[in-house]
Amino acid sequence: MTKITDSLTLPCGQIIKNRVCKAAMTERIALGNNFTNEKHIELYRKWGAGDIGILLTGNVQVHRENLEGPANIAIEENSYQEQLPMLKKWAEVSKAEGSKVWMQISHAGRQTPGEINMSPMSPSSVQLKIPGRKYGKPVPMTEEDIQDVIRRFVFTAKVARESGFDGIQLHSAHGYLLSQFLSPDINQRTDAWGGTIENRTRIHLEIIKRCREEVGSDFAISVKMNSADFQKGGFSSEDSIEVAKILSNSGIDNLEISGGTYEQPRLLGLDKVSINPERSENRRESTVAREAYFLSYAEKIAEAVDIPLMVTGGFRTKEGMEAALGDGACQIVGVGRPLCANPYAIKELLNGEINQLPKFEKTLSIGPWLLSPSSPFRLIQAINAFSAQAWFYQQIKKMSSGKMPDLALKPFKAFRNDAKEDQTAILEYKKN
Repeated sequence: MTKITDSLTLPCGQIIKNRVCKAAMTERIALGNNFTNEKHIELYRKWGAGDIGILLTGNVQVHRENLEGPANIAIEENSYQEQLPMLKKWAEVSKAEGSKVWMQISHAGRQTPGEINMSPMSPSSVQLKIPGRKYGKPVPMTEEDIQDVIRRFVFTAKVARESGFDGIQLHSAHGYLLSQFLSPDINQRTDAWGGTIENRTRIHLEIIKRCREEVGSDFAISVKMNSADFQKGGFSSEDSIEVAKILSNSGIDNLEISGGTYEQPRLLGLDKVSINPERSENRRESTVAREAYFLSYAEKIAEAVDIPLMVTGGFRTKEGMEAALGDGACQIVGVGRPLCANPYAIKELLNGEINQLPKFEKTLSIGPWLLSPSSPFRLIQAINAFSAQAWFYQQIKKMSSGKMPDLALKPFKAFRNDAKEDQTAILEYKKN
């Protein structure tokens, strides 16, 4: 039986010391110029000391006008030389105790906050609408726009290699630009980049091919993909199997299985919250009951491909992780939020100091009926979902400032703090 302490050799030849990956979580601690800084170094020094096989960064953006948040890192050709020394330091501290470090690279597309860009890029003009949040109407990308985005992804991969990172992950999940191309309800194009599933996957294949040419054969290339969007008319579990087959033949080393979008926040483990309920697809209780959210989907994908899979979301016990590895559902387990509560949790789990990872169910202190699927109070549901998310963001920011997590922090206070910090970051972004 495969153990989480077992090493893994990827198709590119890279050896991972154990089967655990720190999943990508947006840090939002970049300066107004969107450069890497000492906060990233401090944060990853902690995670780097946690005996984790792979450290996967939060999404590093390829286009400064299409960010996920105002304090993202962005790497662009006209300024990358200035932040290259700090990027090298980031990779160095992450790898100091034997972890591999991969840079997740991303483009927010229509999920760019309106405060940053009210005319974001997207395959089509389908606008994102979430209570309490502002998003602009997307501008459908031209052929020139698509080719420019491909070049940006490839350039960022090249910088990652030059900086000392061991690999990259293309973020094609959770409603970001690459997953927008995959989703038939968002990608309404009728040209070579839309329509059939082969066309909707085309941008991925172009990026992967050109990245491999730039970074060489010994550098890891991973893709993060939704098992489904959980939205009617969106990217389905059947689609995910077909895309996985296409990607597995493209020369990648790993495929991470996740799910959900901003409208359907399954990525937060919130099965009972639907920001856009009329389009929501429900999951079976038998699926929800398993320790990891997306295992059943990964098992189906594993039957169709022969590259290492990673599943992220919900793993809390060593037994649960090794059961998933033993069943062949995945070869790597991704862990995210527990590492916001305790950056050394994996090391303690591997050493037998703890029996399970920290688990925090962060919800607002209000009547549970307000949060039920049948509740008409969608704004409250949205605030609850984003308060839970903000609690973990705040812990990341504390660790980046040299402190340990504050487990007594209340979710709504985290939400307010995060909103204030976002506003400050937006002002700093606009100054630059």
